[in-house]
Amino acid sequence: MFPSSRRSRSRAIILAVAGALAAVLPMAGLSAARATPSLVVDIDSGKVLLAEEATKPWYPASITKLMTAYVTFRALKAGRLTESTLIGVSPLAASQAPSKMGFVPGTQLTVDNALKMMLVKSANDMAYVIAEGVSGSVPAFVEEMNQAARDLGMTGSHFANPNGLPDPNNITTARDLAVLVRAIVLEYPEHEQLFRIPAMKIGNNVVRSYNKLIDRYPGADGMKTGFICASGFNLAATAHRGNKRLLAIVLGTSSGKERTEQAALLLERGFNQSWQIFGSVAPTVDSLRNEAGPPTDMRAQVCGAKRKTIASEADDDSGPAPAGFAAAGMGALGANVTGASLLQNLPPSMPPVEVFVGPTPNPAALAAAYPAPAPKKTATGSKKVTGAKQVAIPVAPPKPGSKPGSKSKTKPENTVMTDSTGDATPAAGAAAKPPAAKPATSKPAASKPTAAAAKPKPAAKPAAKPAAKPAAASGSQPTIIVAPVPAPAPAAQ
Repeated sequence: MFPSSRRSRSRAIILAVAGALAAVLPMAGLSAARATPSLVVDIDSGKVLLAEEATKPWYPASITKLMTAYVTFRALKAGRLTESTLIGVSPLAASQAPSKMGFVPGTQLTVDNALKMMLVKSANDMAYVIAEGVSGSVPAFVEEMNQAARDLGMTGSHFANPNGLPDPNNITTARDLAVLVRAIVLEYPEHEQLFRIPAMKIGNNVVRSYNKLIDRYPGADGMKTGFICASGFNLAATAHRGNKRLLAIVLGTSSGKERTEQAALLLERGFNQSWQIFGSVAPTVDSLRNEAGPPTDMRAQVCGAKRKTIASEADDDSGPAPAGFAAAGMGALGANVTGASLLQNLPPSMPPVEVFVGPTPNPAALAAAYPAPAPKKTATGSKKVTGAKQVAIPVAPPKPGSKPGSKSKTKPENTVMTDSTGDATPAAGAAAKPPAAKPATSKPAASKPTAAAAKPKPAAKPAAKPAAKPAAASGSQPTIIVAPVPAPAPAAQ
């Protein structure tokens, strides 16, 4: 038999291992309720505090941009370019789907500004601008992304583009994303501020980060959100408290609100986790083994017909978060503690960071970077007028001896009505073209004055009759028609 001291040490080791397994194995009740990945890791040690489906293949969506940033940091460190190097917007970059900055091809901006726009706004066009600026072409940059993944041991990842837009070959796992986040934080601390910017200012516009943990969860300092229908709502988050730094990966939630609240709850339980029992034997994130197989497709759950609102990266309120989400292996925080209860409106950690195009801020260059607005369409044969009102304008009485059909130019069918944009549209029941273009509408008015003109009566009487009949047909006074407000000042159009 073992001595009592050895038995005590064995029992302690067994308890420690049991605690470690509890941290990385899914709880029985939780697995059925939630089958999407989540992971909490201590950044400095790499120890796993929690893992739920962490090795399962998944679509990264815009979290892909973390790898784009990492490859760019490598290029900066190697001296291939600097933060102030100007890179240009190509037609390929400008053609990327939103979210994007929308600059016209030929616009130039610094690497630093492109990184900020890519990470804060999740601008898909900026990811392509960076890729082409760093490697000369998107395919060459994607190869660098995959080489970096191999170097980091991201065995479950493959990248097909630098922005994360839908592609079946753009695949990762929560485990691999945690490896990437740790590499960014530990290898490139000089760039950490890029990931915690709460908002950026471009011209007079302020664009806020999609990461709603920033300035809402105490200690949150990064990193990146992601969303496509196939992936659901993803978040790679980092936070610090005292001397402890944690990262949390949440993939596949059904709304932006849910991913934010779940990440807050996971981080909170991580900060309250005790290392005294299992810390020394807890597995590291590098030791987790990725699974094979195709990624889960969340399209039906996230973007299906039953959804009441259209899902998008900007979604932060489209659905409720589970009230009692429990992280595997984490102790309870109390019945009243939920992800929502952990979020608050904190004082801004920094003012909006200014970004610009060109080498220095220049309002003229920024204005030229955006496409010219399309000209407003106007109704055929009508003029653009100011306002959206109609006014009654007296009709001048016919002069003696005037021809019976001479008043056709001011008939009500020429009336136009302006909408709120100032574009002219025909009034209800009115024709936009002059009466001459539609002889059918002018014949009834002209036929009676022609017959009256053969009678030996004063010229003024026959002229008054045809003028009165069209006005009565439109519900106006005999000497009043409805016409648009004149627009004598071109600047008001």
